[in-house]
Amino acid sequence: MLKRKVTGVDIQLLKGDISKQDDIEAIVNAANAQLRTGGGVAGAIHRTAGPGLEKECRPLAPIKPGEAVITSGYNLPNGYVIHCLGPVYGVDKPEDKLLRDCYVNSLNLAEENKVKSIAFPAISTGAFGYPIDKAVKIALETVLDKLSELKNLKTIRFVLYSQNDLNIYEKTLNEMIK
Repeated sequence: MLKRKVTGVDIQLLKGDISKQDDIEAIVNAANAQLRTGGGVAGAIHRTAGPGLEKECRPLAPIKPGEAVITSGYNLPNGYVIHCLGPVYGVDKPEDKLLRDCYVNSLNLAEENKVKSIAFPAISTGAFGYPIDKAVKIALETVLDKLSELKNLKTIRFVLYSQNDLNIYEKTLNEMIK
């Protein structure tokens, strides 16, 4: 795991399963508009959380690209799940602003709920086709830009599915933080 402390906040990068972050208070679900069980990140989170999660999500759906909502974690080791809908690359415009909104809105919900630690997946980079190199730059820039506003969050973790994604995150973070 790569760890960097910036403005009093631990930024962490690791390869792993977002539904198994037992030392994190809130995890972010790369959700679909209906907040239902799906494939990828959403599927893993819903399967682990159990049926209560989908039941709580129903009245909160649908959400639009860039929007985020918060629920309980149910059978997950986390108190909260923040669900955000990333943009479909080449379809939802402007995709860079919508992806940035996912991170900003998730961080804002975490702060409002006095969350001390949050874990993000690589939003929109799977089935939604966002190129990983572009998505990483937006994710890290957005988080770094928000650090000075954060009062409660002390740990921000990016949990990456593949070694390649982790390598790109590490390289980009090291370039941004000298």
